[in-house]
Amino acid sequence: MQSSRIQDVFLVGLLLAVAVLAFYIFKPFLIPLALAAIFAVVLYPLYRRIHRALGGWESVAALLTVLVSLVCLIVPVSLLATRVAGEAQQFYLSLDSGSGRGTLDSALAQGAHYLSPYVPGVEDMRETISGNIDVYAREAAGWVAGHLGAAFASLAALLLGLFIFLISLYYLLRDGERFKSAVMRISPLASADEELIFERLGLAINSVVRGNLLTALAQGVLSMAGLTLFGVPNPVLWGAAAFFAALIPGIGTALIFIPIVLLTFFSGDIPAAIGLALWGAIAVGAIDNFLGPRLVGRGMHLHPLLVLPGVLGGLALFGAAGIFLGPLTLSLLFALLSIYSSRQAV
Repeated sequence: MQSSRIQDVFLVGLLLAVAVLAFYIFKPFLIPLALAAIFAVVLYPLYRRIHRALGGWESVAALLTVLVSLVCLIVPVSLLATRVAGEAQQFYLSLDSGSGRGTLDSALAQGAHYLSPYVPGVEDMRETISGNIDVYAREAAGWVAGHLGAAFASLAALLLGLFIFLISLYYLLRDGERFKSAVMRISPLASADEELIFERLGLAINSVVRGNLLTALAQGVLSMAGLTLFGVPNPVLWGAAAFFAALIPGIGTALIFIPIVLLTFFSGDIPAAIGLALWGAIAVGAIDNFLGPRLVGRGMHLHPLLVLPGVLGGLALFGAAGIFLGPLTLSLLFALLSIYSSRQAV
């Protein structure tokens, strides 16, 4: 009996030591692996359709699903990021010495003229803002220039992470059910609890990715279309800003549309300002009411109050992947708390 206990203690200690070692081996790739698991859950219905269409060829179905996701997600995001960077540079140059500076000064002067009878000191405020535009623009450009070196230095790590992500996505799609069965065999929980956990985690992932993020993406795309339609400069840049603004509860894309509408109005283009206001209120604002519930479906709803801290905190902790991992972590927390609560009630 004593010998058996010693063996058990030794086995547990050895297991913990190897687990810690394995953690540090996988640590550089934890974010690509987590993203691969998230997208495997989201893309699994597509994989199943392709799998059935091919008559059960698992490897080919998984490969085609990865290729489709690569073409439909990574390529457009890369092109969009390049376009946003170009328009951001163009916007900075226009503020520094181009036509954008004159347009902004003219709009500020016109706005101050309208507001001066009602808002004391608005003219001084206009002069302060106008005088500091150069300072703000140069500070922003300096920040970007200071971080370009780090961005290019991490290019190799980014490509390696992308490779790990794609390989992991392929195997998680092809062998996901086998991995799930292996985890359930190792887990000490009851089978019903394990199935409940997997179900809740799947609902949470679909709710975050399909609900919050795809709704924000749709609003960003419609914002970009409206800005292009009404002739606003740098529409892709402001459309990308509208995507992030759409994640802010209670405010959303109004954070982008209201300043642009006011700037357009005070610049003298009143029809375009009215058109932008209507577009933002009707076309973009209606997304939350119609598209959002259909995308979320019966998934777990993350309260809007938690979305913004989840995104910003996720970005601070995980980098760009925090857009997914931040809100998802909160969703998984509440899913596990719900499971724990239901177990305690039994």
